[in-house]
Amino acid sequence: MSINSMIFLTAFLPVVFVLDRLCVRKTALKNILLLLASLVFYAWGEPVYIVLLLVSIAANYGIGLLLGRQRDESVAAKTVLAAGILVNLGILGYYKYFDFFLRIVNRLTGSEHEMRNIPLPIGISFFTFGAISYLMDLYRGHYEAEKNPLNMALYLSFFPKISVGPIARYRDFGPQLVNRQETVEKTAEGIRRFAYGLGKKVLVANIVGASVDKIYAQDITNVTGVMVWCAAILYAIQIYYDFSGFTDMAIGLGKMFGFDICENFNYPYLSGSIQEFWRRWHISLSSWFRDYLYIPLGGNRKGKIRQYANLVITMFLGGLWHGASWNFVVWGLFHGIALAAHKFWMTLTGRKKGEESHGIRRFFGILITFHFVCFCWIFFRNADFSTSLDMIKQICTTFRPQLFPQ
Repeated sequence: MSINSMIFLTAFLPVVFVLDRLCVRKTALKNILLLLASLVFYAWGEPVYIVLLLVSIAANYGIGLLLGRQRDESVAAKTVLAAGILVNLGILGYYKYFDFFLRIVNRLTGSEHEMRNIPLPIGISFFTFGAISYLMDLYRGHYEAEKNPLNMALYLSFFPKISVGPIARYRDFGPQLVNRQETVEKTAEGIRRFAYGLGKKVLVANIVGASVDKIYAQDITNVTGVMVWCAAILYAIQIYYDFSGFTDMAIGLGKMFGFDICENFNYPYLSGSIQEFWRRWHISLSSWFRDYLYIPLGGNRKGKIRQYANLVITMFLGGLWHGASWNFVVWGLFHGIALAAHKFWMTLTGRKKGEESHGIRRFFGILITFHFVCFCWIFFRNADFSTSLDMIKQICTTFRPQLFPQ
């Protein structure tokens, strides 16, 4: 089930909303209702994977309790944390990357291991990253371990965010499990935000996406460099309105049930640099990689060369997170190299962190950043790497205005 499907809009949401309002001022009862609704939502399309979600919930709840009993930064605490992270990454790795790495092994060794074609469980990346952030912040002492298994289950499975994000952190979401308010004003704001997001998805993303699909469906020999650029720009519009539309719907649904879910986009295509773009695009993911990967790798604390390497590694893994494909890997590497180059330029020109350009410099910064992002979307959109290279080749070598009608 999707939060923009007719079954969700006409049956699931109205029923859950009415039942929630009938549980007047009984937060524990509301949580049980929302948990049951979330499990039904998750199991609707793929009932078999509800077991996987429940296993993940149980594992992280138990590991969290063990971690909460250890002394801060003790060897035992580090061992429990490492075990918890490995469990989560193991689940994610098997379902999302097994066939990808098996193909690499086959190519390197010349073997012919059969692909398993493992279906990807809905929302596995989002609830896995949510679980890892819970364990790491628990280890860092930001809060106590969650003692109520139902609260832990609702945090990881809450239906507005499990399939499309954002990646809500427990330190923000957890307190709302026991203390939140459902007001008329908040509900009205939630409905408005949900309708706004649904409009972005249906009226813009889907319509623009149809044009993108037509261009990408063409034989590459009939596609000019101009058409490739048009497709890239249209896809930039499509993916923004699609993803931000889903985010608006998730935030709106959260508000309708009394929750405040984090924002995820802030006009990213108005960014004056690639660094600013990643402060504005998919904010919950970029901040997750910053706090739980980039900083633990050393961040900017171990010299400039190490900082540049950390940026490239972080974005490489960020690309791989989006999908098990060389296209996503290259997309991530391009962004990582661009971030490292921007850091180098900032150092070379003596500009300080967070210092924004203005006037004509900012105008050209926005122009360059937008076109760089659109160029990278070519890799993100294609199903295979060779097609991406063919499209890049068309940009560099082919114009052919005669293909356009007079």
